[in-house]
Amino acid sequence: MNTRSSYAQPDAQGFFGRFGGCFISETLVQAVEQLNHAYIRYRDDPDFLREFRQDLADYVGRPSPVYYARRLSEEIGGARLLLKREDLNHTGAHKINNVIGQALLAQRMGKRRIIAETGAGQHGVAVATICARAGLECVIYMGSEDMQRQSPNVQRMHLLGATVAPVTSGSRTLKDAMNEAIRDWVGNVDTTFYLIGSVAGMHPYPTMVRDFQTVIGRECLEQLPELFQRLGMDKRHPDAVVACVGGGSNAIGIFHPYIDHSDVRLIGVEAAGLGLDSGKHSASVQRGRPGVLHGNRSLILQDRHGQVLDTHSISAGLDYPGVGPEHAWLHELGRAEYVGATDRQALDAFHRLSRVEGIIPALEASHALAHAFELAAGMSRDQAILVNLSGRGDKDMDTVMAQSAPPGESS
Repeated sequence: MNTRSSYAQPDAQGFFGRFGGCFISETLVQAVEQLNHAYIRYRDDPDFLREFRQDLADYVGRPSPVYYARRLSEEIGGARLLLKREDLNHTGAHKINNVIGQALLAQRMGKRRIIAETGAGQHGVAVATICARAGLECVIYMGSEDMQRQSPNVQRMHLLGATVAPVTSGSRTLKDAMNEAIRDWVGNVDTTFYLIGSVAGMHPYPTMVRDFQTVIGRECLEQLPELFQRLGMDKRHPDAVVACVGGGSNAIGIFHPYIDHSDVRLIGVEAAGLGLDSGKHSASVQRGRPGVLHGNRSLILQDRHGQVLDTHSISAGLDYPGVGPEHAWLHELGRAEYVGATDRQALDAFHRLSRVEGIIPALEASHALAHAFELAAGMSRDQAILVNLSGRGDKDMDTVMAQSAPPGESS
């Protein structure tokens, strides 16, 4: 995938420092080893890469543009705000980048049945889309709570021919959907490919998903020098890159190509929910402790007995009690910073971008926007912040309208 650099992570066992690895039941060992061997075989294969890049161009519509939010930057003052427009991809988010890569891998492995988990539904829609295009059987596991708050995406998945399996156990959100998908995989390893949507799960998923998503950051490296020239700015890279973090695939996709550029700050924004001290949040990096979840060791929200805690976020895609192991490692190294944005701050950012720039963002991406707005105000005009606008917000309209009226209107 041409992502090799002086930052040589993970190791051969899938560890990013002390995080990552592959902690799975014996029944899955053969399937995971088969997947790892296939990925190693194809990740630098010219024919595989040619098909992957062609699909990204012709089907997804890449490269996605980087947009200078001029009015917003002038209103806030301080640094220029640049938006990487992953919301303009086919299916409306960054998820399809990884889905195309894994689906191509599944076909080369002879797997005709695809299963996946989804929270906000964007990954589920992307999987259903590619399965429809390739004629593959598709089953999407989704928490019943998420199905209610993301009903437009449930309808899209049904329309595309997918079976959406409601999960009613636990908190009925993303964690529980992933649990059920893994159970399905255990029972159907010979015919089924598990298409994970984030940089979570057992090795090689965190690395594989990252590699497919680095197209985001690699495009930015090429796009920004020309954009800065048009803006009359004497620079090649942004001063900071900001992205929301749940499991963390959109963030690692834009962070990874910048890791070796030490002058660029990398800032992940977690869901602070009702507040980091409220107990109702999804801030795994800031409030989590090392533990094992879904096959890898990372920072997990858990009690003193090691029981995974319930999480909360207004955004279904960030409502997860763990974080990808590479994010945990970047945090431990001090290479990336992790902060929080509350539900209220995300809602305010959602309305502000919509009203000022005519772009309706996903609630997930609104968390990144909220922090970027605060950060920009304390910086100078000759500085720039690159925000990964990871998805569009049409899926979130019911949630947003039920929460509050836009600023300036009575509720």
